[in-house]
Amino acid sequence: MTIPTYLGLQTALSGLEAAQAAIDTAGQNISNASTPGYTEEQVNLTENGSLTIPSSTGNNAELGTGVSVEDITRVRDSFLDSQYRSQNSQTSADNTDVTYLTQAQSALGETNSSSGSTSGLSTVLNQFFQDFDTLSTDPTNQGDMQAVIDDGQSVASSLNTLAGSITGLQSEVTQQYDTLTNTSTGAVANDANEIAQLNGQIAQAQAAGINDDTLEDQRDNAIDDLSQYSNVYVTTQSNGMVNVSFGNAATAAQNGTTDSTPLVDGSTVNLTQNLTDSNLSGSSGTLGALLGQYDSTTGDGTLTNYLNSLNGVASSLVSTVNNAISTADAAGATAPAFFDPTGTTAATIAVNSSLSASTTSYTEAEATAVSNLSGGSAQQSYDSFVTQVGGDVQSAQDAQTTAQSVLSAISNQRQSVSGVSLDEEMTNLVQYQQAYQASARVMSTIDDTFDSLLQMVSG
Repeated sequence: MTIPTYLGLQTALSGLEAAQAAIDTAGQNISNASTPGYTEEQVNLTENGSLTIPSSTGNNAELGTGVSVEDITRVRDSFLDSQYRSQNSQTSADNTDVTYLTQAQSALGETNSSSGSTSGLSTVLNQFFQDFDTLSTDPTNQGDMQAVIDDGQSVASSLNTLAGSITGLQSEVTQQYDTLTNTSTGAVANDANEIAQLNGQIAQAQAAGINDDTLEDQRDNAIDDLSQYSNVYVTTQSNGMVNVSFGNAATAAQNGTTDSTPLVDGSTVNLTQNLTDSNLSGSSGTLGALLGQYDSTTGDGTLTNYLNSLNGVASSLVSTVNNAISTADAAGATAPAFFDPTGTTAATIAVNSSLSASTTSYTEAEATAVSNLSGGSAQQSYDSFVTQVGGDVQSAQDAQTTAQSVLSAISNQRQSVSGVSLDEEMTNLVQYQQAYQASARVMSTIDDTFDSLLQMVSG
């Protein structure tokens, strides 16, 4: 009888310890319910092996020996983590595209949202051709000639300004890209170094049998943050460390290709091998989007295409206006070119500096030939460009809205799994407290019984 009695006390004690661990964990969850990035913890219990009591009849009895705390783990869904990070990359890319495309559209100044009027190059071009039409009715009128020169300069200035705005956006893109990818102080380097450092601490904690849930939360938060810059793919090592592939290498690794130099390899960080145009161009995230807008190494990108379109408008305007004047010249006439023939880009287009209202005049035929260019190739090219930019902005905004909606949905799903529900934790707390009280009552009953036996023996 002595063995079962003491074994009963031990069994009751295991119940007390298990319930206390569960109570402590529930309290930890409740106290961190509003802590950003905190993952709900749960106690995993396991049944102790039973004690076999031999019987002379051969029908041995099995006596339970209680419960043990196997471990305390975080409640995570690796699939949802992967989905969240992938969508976070896409959403960041769409946000970046909208930022720069909207700025490019604003630089055009084509639409006034309150009145529907335009104040951009379209209006200036229309006025320019209208001035030539007015001049054709009285070619010797110096006031009309001055208006032609002034509005021609406005056209050139507008194109110069647009070219400068696009070039400025290219510089902004390059600066942001260089800042993020700086191997010493950049955001990618900061996240990668933090992950590598936490990897080492987690490996040490697991080797020592110390709970590392807080460290793992910090590491997951760093990986989440890293995912905004490009694609990430995470694999876990046996010692608790993780490898993090980045950019196009992450996509390849996810498809089964071995990544020999992941961005984070245990406690090692490989920045120079991963922060390259070849690894980031075409990838998702902020960095991939920035290179899509403008790659300073190759000169390619959406902003470059926009600048090329503006250059096409400028070149067309210079050639068609100057050719119209030259073609309409009477025999032996030497009317000067209106635009400087050497300025054929949006950045360099300029009115011929030799023109003067007091010394220069165009004939009726020359002025009419230029006014007839209204609605021609230069304006058509510009109108197409404006339409293209507007379409790009609308597409980017639609993609941004969809991406953000999907990200929110995945985030809510992940929160429902890993986040702390106060109602659930309070219910668990009551349950664990009752379990604790039940084990305490069993222990108390066994103690009272054992005390009574001792008194009977001593009496």
